[in-house]
Amino acid sequence: MAPKPITSPVPDAWYPTLSVFMLAIGLFVTASFFIYEATSSRQNRSLGKELITGAVASVFLGFGSLFLLLASGVYV
Repeated sequence: MAPKPITSPVPDAWYPTLSVFMLAIGLFVTASFFIYEATSSRQNRSLGKELITGAVASVFLGFGSLFLLLASGVYV
């Protein structure tokens, strides 16, 4: 029995679209994080909200960067 080749669960044609949407969402969440930090006082800030917002932005920017590299031909 010959082994099966490893294939991507996402079609190659979707890489550019996924990168644009994920980077856009990540930048939007990052912008909302900065606006939240700049407009709220120290007494009104919530550590939980900051951590969740930062984690969501990080995930979207990370996967968006990954798909951007894959779309440009850098297979990591």
